[in-house]
Amino acid sequence: MDILYLLVPLSLVLVFLIGGVFWWSLMSGMFDDLEGPAWRILQDDDAPAADGANPPPGGDATRAGS
Repeated sequence: MDILYLLVPLSLVLVFLIGGVFWWSLMSGMFDDLEGPAWRILQDDDAPAADGANPPPGGDATRAGS
């Protein structure tokens, strides 16, 4: 029975802490656009990569001299 004097206040602190983090995430806009990332992954991106971003065709760039 004595453990309830510890567990009840601890659980209330935990509930308020989790509620505060959830409220902060709502107010900071984390849940504003839920569908954007799902559609963005489906978009076709055929733009060429920047120079040096892709290794040369035909093998490893570190073994080019050997």
